[in-house]
Amino acid sequence: MRTRALLALAMIVGSLAIALTVPVRLGLDLRGGTQITLETRSTPTTEADRKATDRTLEVLRGRVDALGVAEPSLVRSGENRILVELPGVRDPEQAAEVLGRTAQLTVHPVLGPADNRDAAPPADAPEAAPPADPAAERVLPDEAGQPLRLKAAALTGQDVKGAEARFDPQGGTGWHVTVDFTGPGRDRWAGLTARAACHPDGDARRRVAIVLDGKVISSPQVDPSVACGTGIPGGSTQITGSFDDSEARELALLVSGGALPVPVETVEQRTVGATLGDAAIEAAARAAVIGTCLTALFVIAVYRLLGLLATLALACYGLISYAALAALGATLTLPGLAGFVLAIGMAVDANVLVFERAREEHAARGRPSPRSALTAGFRGAFSAIADSNITTLIAAALLFAFASGPVRGFGVTLGIGVFASMVSALLIARVLAEYAAGRPAVLRRPGITGIARTGWVRDRLLRRDRYLMRRPRRWLAVSAVLLVTAGAGILVRGLHLGVEFTGGRLVEYATSSPVDPGRAREALADAGFPRAVVQSSGDTGLTVRAQHLSAAEEARITETVSGLGGDTEKVRDELIGPSMGGELRRGALLALGLALTAQLLYLAARFRWVFGTAAVGALAHDVVVLVGVFAWLGKPLDGVFLAALLTVIGYSVNDSVVLFDRVRELLARDRATPLPRLADRAILQTLPRTLNTGMGAALILGALALLADDALTDFALALLIGLAVGTYSSVFTAVPLALEACGTRERRRMRAA
Repeated sequence: MRTRALLALAMIVGSLAIALTVPVRLGLDLRGGTQITLETRSTPTTEADRKATDRTLEVLRGRVDALGVAEPSLVRSGENRILVELPGVRDPEQAAEVLGRTAQLTVHPVLGPADNRDAAPPADAPEAAPPADPAAERVLPDEAGQPLRLKAAALTGQDVKGAEARFDPQGGTGWHVTVDFTGPGRDRWAGLTARAACHPDGDARRRVAIVLDGKVISSPQVDPSVACGTGIPGGSTQITGSFDDSEARELALLVSGGALPVPVETVEQRTVGATLGDAAIEAAARAAVIGTCLTALFVIAVYRLLGLLATLALACYGLISYAALAALGATLTLPGLAGFVLAIGMAVDANVLVFERAREEHAARGRPSPRSALTAGFRGAFSAIADSNITTLIAAALLFAFASGPVRGFGVTLGIGVFASMVSALLIARVLAEYAAGRPAVLRRPGITGIARTGWVRDRLLRRDRYLMRRPRRWLAVSAVLLVTAGAGILVRGLHLGVEFTGGRLVEYATSSPVDPGRAREALADAGFPRAVVQSSGDTGLTVRAQHLSAAEEARITETVSGLGGDTEKVRDELIGPSMGGELRRGALLALGLALTAQLLYLAARFRWVFGTAAVGALAHDVVVLVGVFAWLGKPLDGVFLAALLTVIGYSVNDSVVLFDRVRELLARDRATPLPRLADRAILQTLPRTLNTGMGAALILGALALLADDALTDFALALLIGLAVGTYSSVFTAVPLALEACGTRERRRMRAA
């Protein structure tokens, strides 16, 4: 025990030190800003592989640093994706344009004007077109739209040392960009201007064309004071034009940042206002405090002194989870914050398992000392705790492996919470409980421990001795009715997939006065958006989702909403490309399929194949029912719902694991009793644990649903539904399926004999 106590003390002290010194990094949905996912594209000369993406990442990092964004984050995701987080940036279009520009700078001698027979692109040609080969002659319009014949590039972006935006109030040039060349670039610049100076004043060949991304941004004439063959000394030039301060700084940024090795395309874009983040943090914190207090009071009321010690262990669990999150440098997102709060309720499960087993040991062994009953309780509950937490970790690992963005952050916090809950229950709670149970005052009054009695729930169940599994097919019929009802919702109402899975753009507004969604749909249809999906969000919130929206179309929608709701603020803006949406949709289906398969393999290895198949069948039942309920309610199936769904899978299988673990234990001791009777006994013995654990989780989720932000309300609603359905299915779907499978196999064996 001394070793465990020292280890527990070291964990608490270390976690406290980390929590006080290392801050947790908040996601953009909590602090506000813009998140952009860029995808590199291959060109005829360069493949968008890992190396090209890494080089592109370095160029983008230079551009972001020049933007002056505080604490930006740029990381490569996979082979050819780059995730950019820009805290505080509210203009996603401008940020995406600056980051996505290939910024290939070239300087060309001018061969002369081009006539109309030359294939010159128009002046308003799109800038996103890939630049031509710098080594080839080309025809491009100048600033005035007059086509010029340009020779092969004499200088490229590699010859540029730096660029700076400057303002000259006296010279009359206004805002301009000064470009400084490298050593070799200075010689090339001097030679280029020396040759151009040999042409007479006014001749087009005396001009020098500066081209950025296939567009002439400046074509100045060499000053008449420069003599032929002399060139412009100093190794610098000015790019002039009708620039304002922002345009000049942006141009200087692109020129000095260098060219992207390969083009990039924006496949995902999210913008969240800081007010949403502040409200979400405040609401989730309030829900966490109230829900945790209610859970603590419930645990103390049921288990008395040990419940109080378990509450202290839960506080240590919260400290360890926070410290682990900070130490790993993980980003805490909105669903991640919900996962952190939810894991508090899940951590109650391990303590309840131990205390219920200790109650059984205390009653079965002739009322031994509380300490020996606790030791036996920890030993008896260990396998169920381990199996339950491993199955939850499987769901968390799948979230981390196949999800992205906030959902992936939820998987991280859920995994951390599982490990912290095991430390809390099996180490800290055990040290506190065994120490308290050995005190003389407790030995004289064993009733204050909370395990001296089996509890009124268990006493009532055992006294009535109901035979629940006498006719398992009746329970299967009830489950079938639930499945048909849920399936009807999917067929009749359809699935409202979120923008993450369909692609498109979603904008959320906060209005000064409530706006009826039906009225907003009519107004948007009149404005030219008949297919826009409009939903209410809270009392004065409105979300608009459409397949494709340009900046101008988004401005029209904002103007329409403002006309309906008064002062309007855009609090969220998400853009998901079609390829990204399809990939997320496939990833979600893959995660669900792998979750069910992994659960089946693990349960089959730990138990019988029949039990594993029955548990996975109950999981599939829970998935269909939860999706069907959301279809009937018209709720969107988005990334947050996916996080809730996979959490329900992990939670539901916990109940099945605990129940089948008890069936396995009873089978090892009693081979004569029929399996339905043993299963019925296992249900009655584990039902108090199921009810107490469910009540603890329901208190947390109830507080989250009532007090948290609207985004977390749907999350909590999905988990509450999953909690109820999962508790039912683990008893009245999984067990009847296992009994029917065993009975079918036994009948086949008898017929064969």
